Amino acid sequence: MTKTVVDSRGTACPGPITDLIRAYRKSANGDIIELLATDPGVRADSKAWCERTNNELISLEEKNGVFTVEIRISGKKG
Repeated sequence: MTKTVVDSRGTACPGPITDLIRAYRKSANGDIIELLATDPGVRADSKAWCERTNNELISLEEKNGVFTVEIRISGKKG
């Protein structure tokens, strides 16, 4: 299991999700991706992405304008 931190602070939609997808392509099932973003749209976007791709949203928190999204990769096939 690998943990990857993706820093998308300061980027606007679709930047954070684009960065998440790049990290996802390099990941394996069981890996954790921690996405940092300042765009409030990341809340809905990350939830929708996890539902669509069958990955697990572990947590989504906001502190001082920074959103931290933790996702466990579980939707990769083959």
